[in-house]
Amino acid sequence: MSDRLLTLNAGSSSLKFALFEHDAGAEHVIVRGQVGGLGGRSPRLTVQDADGISLADTPLAADPAAGSHADAQRTALANVMTWFEERLPGLVPAAVGHRVVHGGIDHDAPVSIDDNVLAALERLSPLAPLHQPHNLAGIRAARLAWPGVPQIACFDTAFHRRHPFVNDVFALPRRFYDEGVRRYGFHGLSYEYIAARLRERAPREASGRIAVAHLGNGASICVMRDGVSIGSTMGFTALDGLPMGTRCGQIDPGVVLWLMQEKGLDAAAVTALLYNESGLKGLSGISGDMRELLASADPQAAQAIDYYVTRVRRELGAMAALGGGLDGIVFTGGIGENAAPIRSMVLADMRWLGIEPDAERNGLARAVDDAVITTDDSALTVRVMATDEERMIARHCARALRSA
Repeated sequence: MSDRLLTLNAGSSSLKFALFEHDAGAEHVIVRGQVGGLGGRSPRLTVQDADGISLADTPLAADPAAGSHADAQRTALANVMTWFEERLPGLVPAAVGHRVVHGGIDHDAPVSIDDNVLAALERLSPLAPLHQPHNLAGIRAARLAWPGVPQIACFDTAFHRRHPFVNDVFALPRRFYDEGVRRYGFHGLSYEYIAARLRERAPREASGRIAVAHLGNGASICVMRDGVSIGSTMGFTALDGLPMGTRCGQIDPGVVLWLMQEKGLDAAAVTALLYNESGLKGLSGISGDMRELLASADPQAAQAIDYYVTRVRRELGAMAALGGGLDGIVFTGGIGENAAPIRSMVLADMRWLGIEPDAERNGLARAVDDAVITTDDSALTVRVMATDEERMIARHCARALRSA
């Protein structure tokens, strides 16, 4: 007998979902989709089948009564449920799996959600203000929609919890580490999926030292040895490391002190600045969307791209040092999978790392094909691979049901 597993990825402006059929140890996509534009004037429901064929592309009425993220997520889920009721009447999933960005010190594996777990995850919201509140709003909406159906939280931090101590700690008094101030790393569901996919496609590489660059609106790099994370560019929060769409990435802590002492910014203003007004958006003064910057002739767009590329190259070098060298690199995420010019700039003059990029292969690369974008003679293989966080969540749900 097969089980239908629903995955939800609730964000600040969207609710992504996927329905899988789990049978004989494998996950088969039935549909994927999202409600985008939450909180705006023109939310939209889009749904595709397993082959990517559109099943719905429907504008939705904005909900003027939605006064909170929880309200918006409930409204979005209601629209999703209406669509399922029309297409798959009577659907009750065997489990609902949720992406939760921060698991803190207590959660290093997926967990069944109850009131106590939900309260503990709520306390972590200040560490992931762009994500955690929306993740939890999606959970609350799903619990109301399907009472009694197991709800499973799957954490982006869990994949990184086996780091060596030196790659986890900050040079602060030890008591803070014991209280949970440490490098958690993020994008773990994406990295976990890539590690599993790489074992299928290139087992020899997968057993070695691989740097995976998850480049999207949020961005980080993880170095793995034999499929296990040993280091990440992100830290205590999802602010650290690479510059992102609107997040600053690595910054001298003294800048934050200066902003507070000399500019009079309080914690809320600093949070808004670093999370929402910085990164590519802040540097360019144009947009946090890499597609817009690549299409722009504005010199500030070029400067923002140059900074982004330089930081990616710098952090790849750091990950190579943590791994004691690299046997491969994988690009994934929205930018990593689709922006060939960014990949080209990142890999330029990287022969010191054994990389011989192939411009033609890079230009033709499609992540869905797990494309290799280096020459046959390159000492280090660079791939472009599509990530699938929803499939990873479905796998965790299936395991949780089997062990229940």
